[in-house]
Amino acid sequence: MSSIFVTFRSFRRLYSAIKPNGPVKPWSHARALTPSHRSINGGRTLMAVQHLSSGRINIGLIREAARRELLDCLDRCDGVKALAWDQGLTGPFGLIAEYSLLKERNVTKMLLIQSDPVPAGEVQHIVFLCRPHLHLMDRIADIIRMEERLGGRKEYSVFFVPRKTLLCERRLQDLGIMGTLTNVDDYCLDIFPVDGDVLSLEHPLAFRECYLEGDFTSMFYVARAIMLLQTLYGIIPQIYGKGICARHVADMVQRMRRETPASLTSQPPQFDTLLLLDRNIDLLSPLITQLTYEGLIDEFFGIQNTNSKFPADKFADPNEQKGSEQGAMASTPTLKTVSLNSAEELFAELRDLNYHAVGPLLNRRARHVKEAFEERHDAKTVGQIKQFVTRLPHIQASRQSLSTHTSITALLKQRIEDSVFIKSLHTEQELFQGIETDRIHPYIEQLIAEQAPLVKVLRLICIQCIANSGFKQKVYDFYRREILQTYGFEHLRTLERLEQAGLLKVYATKTYSSLRKTLRLTVDEVNEQNPSDIAYVHSGYAPLTARLAQCLSRPEKWRGLEEVLKLLPGPVVDETQPLPSGLEIRRQSRGAVGSYDNPRIVLVFFLGGCTYAEISALRFLAQQEEGQTDYVIATTKLINGSSWLQTMIDSAT
Repeated sequence: MSSIFVTFRSFRRLYSAIKPNGPVKPWSHARALTPSHRSINGGRTLMAVQHLSSGRINIGLIREAARRELLDCLDRCDGVKALAWDQGLTGPFGLIAEYSLLKERNVTKMLLIQSDPVPAGEVQHIVFLCRPHLHLMDRIADIIRMEERLGGRKEYSVFFVPRKTLLCERRLQDLGIMGTLTNVDDYCLDIFPVDGDVLSLEHPLAFRECYLEGDFTSMFYVARAIMLLQTLYGIIPQIYGKGICARHVADMVQRMRRETPASLTSQPPQFDTLLLLDRNIDLLSPLITQLTYEGLIDEFFGIQNTNSKFPADKFADPNEQKGSEQGAMASTPTLKTVSLNSAEELFAELRDLNYHAVGPLLNRRARHVKEAFEERHDAKTVGQIKQFVTRLPHIQASRQSLSTHTSITALLKQRIEDSVFIKSLHTEQELFQGIETDRIHPYIEQLIAEQAPLVKVLRLICIQCIANSGFKQKVYDFYRREILQTYGFEHLRTLERLEQAGLLKVYATKTYSSLRKTLRLTVDEVNEQNPSDIAYVHSGYAPLTARLAQCLSRPEKWRGLEEVLKLLPGPVVDETQPLPSGLEIRRQSRGAVGSYDNPRIVLVFFLGGCTYAEISALRFLAQQEEGQTDYVIATTKLINGSSWLQTMIDSAT
């Protein structure tokens, strides 16, 4: 019951943070928030985060509420402050706040709880922002004791993201520092706005915790996040889902809804449907190499909180590169951080394209930029020159953006044309099409003999196992023996974890072949430059999760798919949340739901992680279905096959 109380308190905080004085008209949140947003940003306008509020759902409201609560936490701490961060939170917090915002609340120092030393004496208050992990409580105690030994007289506060736990409070008491702390409270940051249609809990271990450790706490956080979304955007009338975690979340949401005061969920509904997809029902899609522009960047360079890092020398101006060639040879290679979100017009066009369609688009944009610059020669009158000068900053920004993505494309091209990548991709495509999945694959055997990275080997083995609905005993025994002898017997636990997760198993019912045919998971002919099916994101394979979302968009929903759904693990969720009287009428008065002017808006929540390719597939569906359905994607974490498997390997060794 205490956890439910904490949830209600966070709802009230959020509601008070976003509710302006006086009545609120439907669909007017952005206008109501504009004045206070300027006060938080120190005069800045909404332009910096305009991409969060440019869609049919104003995701910027989540960022605004999170910023307000952060300021509330800091205002409770007196004096000049130092923020001590949990290292895992520094990246996600960049999505909601910048250092200039913190400086307005007398934050002068930033340090990491895990590694940085205690700041100098001018700091009067150290504020710890951390996840509720026991090892961080030990480190906080060490920092406080060290400062006390040095004779420092500081205040200390701890704010837990997204909530404090009884275990952490007891650990602080056992360590003898609870009485030293001025504040011990929650910072109820349940979900982060990643882009205009993407949200993330930034909880990378959710799948491991649920299916390997039997800990469903992360699903409670998901349920809280959904309730907060319903506080902002109204009750979601229909809830569909598939899987064990989906059932857990749906039950918790229903219970929280019953116990939540009606005034906190009285907004007109903006979402029509909530679709809960358990990662466990589709283990194959995250393992297959993503072939969209954004997906490939994540595969090769990684994307963390919309930022990716590339070799800086690949972005240098040719003239500068010649002048500093000798110095560059002697210096340590540096990395260039590139922000990747829909605020950049060119990236918004490129991100969901198959890689083979990227080059032609860049060529077209290069011609347009060149033509725009050439217009300066046609400017004869003062008015024409003034008009060109007005457009010049936008043209220069377009040229810089084009240069950046041309460099990134060149880096991707080097990786894609590598013979090892080509062979691995060819093997993947054979396997998900069901070719030679029932025997020891010679290429996998070769990779093991060459001691290729373990994650790469396991990724292909898991693809083969899932595509064959399990291994024959002798095939599994061979792979198991070869991995242990080549990579070490410490990976026995790794293999056991993969078995426990369902990624490795002995042959059972032939489910994959049935799913592949019924849901058209594989498509033989794919037009990568002008696609007509979501299978373009993997050049021949359609993510099962996106197919289920596509089926749900039909008038008959999932009716007729009963036999298919039985082949997937876990129960089916089909619930209706009654709306307060009058709200459904106001929702439909804006036009027929499902029409071009008023498309259905579906919140797709991936429980256990989702890939950029799956997001691209859903965006493609929204474009192809003649405006009948729009999608907002939420997930516990954005993943790729390697990062996902690594969470299970790290926990096992």
